[in-house]
Amino acid sequence: MTDAHPVVLYAEFTARAGLADRVEELLTALVIDVRQEPGNVVFDAYRVKDAEDRFFVFEVYRDDAAFAAHISAPYGEPFNRALRELIVEDGSQLTFLTPAAEPATA
Repeated sequence: MTDAHPVVLYAEFTARAGLADRVEELLTALVIDVRQEPGNVVFDAYRVKDAEDRFFVFEVYRDDAAFAAHISAPYGEPFNRALRELIVEDGSQLTFLTPAAEPATA
């Protein structure tokens, strides 16, 4: 039996000129929904301090199954469809992370 590993990623995107507040409204609603997912561990959304049209979302899911459930959640596609109209990129730019170093546990 293999240990389940968390899925850790971040998403980045840039609001079109004048639309950052609308992006933040959409994102706020998404944060509420995602944080209620049983497999969600962290879902934190930020505006970049020195570039307020830039957004950064840090996400952690319990395991692959939890991430798959997140991807198939009914509010995901409507959010992404609306977001594509408001941002510079074609969609959220996702970066998946793996641990760089983990201390041994006793």
